[in-house]
Amino acid sequence: MLIGDVETAVRAHRYGSDPIERRETLRAAADLYGLLRSYCRRVGRSDLSLMVADRALRSAEDADDPLRIATATWNLGHVMLSRSGDEQDAVDVVLRAAEDLQRSLTTPAAVAMRGALELVAVVAEARTHRAWAARDRLNHRVLPLADQAGEGNVQWTVFGPTNTELHAVSVEMLDGDAIEGLRLADQVNITCLPSRERQFTFGLEVARCYDLRREDAAVLVHLLELETLAPEDLERSPLAGEIVASLLQRCRATYRHQATALAQRLSLL
Repeated sequence: MLIGDVETAVRAHRYGSDPIERRETLRAAADLYGLLRSYCRRVGRSDLSLMVADRALRSAEDADDPLRIATATWNLGHVMLSRSGDEQDAVDVVLRAAEDLQRSLTTPAAVAMRGALELVAVVAEARTHRAWAARDRLNHRVLPLADQAGEGNVQWTVFGPTNTELHAVSVEMLDGDAIEGLRLADQVNITCLPSRERQFTFGLEVARCYDLRREDAAVLVHLLELETLAPEDLERSPLAGEIVASLLQRCRATYRHQATALAQRLSLL
C-alpha cells in the first residue's frame, strides 16, 4: 500500500510544474526504499534488498540530494556485504560516495554520513581478513568523523562514537581475537543506541567471542538475552545458528537442557 502510494505520487509529480514538490516526493521515495532494504535483509530476501537499494539510489539521484545519494549508496554497500565475494566492490562503491559527499556537502549530517560509509569499508576489510586495514581505517578515518559528528542517527545509520566502538569489537571478532574483542566490548555502553538492530549485532558478536573461548555459560547467557531482545533476528541469523550448534556439541549437562530448548525454539532441532 505505502509503496504504491509513493510510486503514484512520484509519477504524478514527474512532469509537474512544482520542482519543490517533485523533489520532496523523490526524497520520500528514497527514504522508503532505504528502510525497505533493511526490512528485506531481516526477512532473508537478499534479492529484494538489491532491488530496493537500487530504487533508493535512483530516487535520490533524481532528487539531486547529495545526502540521500550517500545514504542510498550506504544501503547498497550493505547489500553487497551480504553477498560473498562482493566485499571489495562494496569498498570501492562506498569510498567513492564518501569522496563525492565531501566535495558537495559539509553539514554535520554529511560528516556523519561519511563516517557511516567508511564503516562499511571497515566491515568489508575485516571480512576479507584484512584486520590491520580495518583497524587503521577505524583509527585514522572513522574515529575523527565520529568525534566530530557525535552520537546520532543520521539517515538511520546510527553513526557516532558508540557505533564506532561496536565496529572495533566486530573487527576483533572477525579476526578471531576473542580476548581483545571482549576487552573492547566491556568498554561499550549500548544504552544510548537508538537501534535495536545494532544492540542485537553487538550482543551476538560478544556471544561469538565467548564461543571462540569455549566459555559456554557466557555464550548461553548472551543468547538468551538476545532471544528476549529480538527473537526473530536470532532465529534468522546464520551466525546464531552456528553458535548454538557449537554450544550443543560441547556444553555441560547442567545447562544442556536450556541449550537444547533454545535450539528447538530456533527451529534448529
